[in-house]
Amino acid sequence: MTWRQQRGLACATLFAATSLVALAAKADAPQAAAARAAAASPELVGALSKEIGATPEQAAGAAGALFGVAKSRLKPDEFSQVASAVPGMTSLLNAAPAAGGTTGTSDAVGALSQITKSVGGLASATSAFTKLGLKPELVTKAIPVLTAFVTKSGGANVGKLLAGALK
Repeated sequence: MTWRQQRGLACATLFAATSLVALAAKADAPQAAAARAAAASPELVGALSKEIGATPEQAAGAAGALFGVAKSRLKPDEFSQVASAVPGMTSLLNAAPAAGGTTGTSDAVGALSQITKSVGGLASATSAFTKLGLKPELVTKAIPVLTAFVTKSGGANVGKLLAGALK
């Protein structure tokens, strides 16, 4: 084997190894984001985890998904008030599963999304819960936990803002 062939083989091996490391890091990113979020807001994540029977990482992702819905529905200054009442809001939002289609979506999940959308427009939250390995119906158990926490830490008016956004 010539030195050029050896060099080419070495470069190809290095490229493959670098690609595998990057792929592994990308796969661990959601889990790491959820762990950071759980650490950033332990009181909220703990209460939500207990209420919906989820791991702290699942609860952090669930909270992030619901806060994401609120962020999309509230004016920026209103969401800022909610965000100020929640430690680690950015981490929670980052812990939510990425939006978009789920793999292997069944007709039942699609139908549930449509029902949820018509009832409260929380289809993206039900999808996120499913991606987290949680039952979509747990969305309705999670909302009161979040609104109670925000009311306690940010006041009644801020709690009402969040509750209104999550209807």
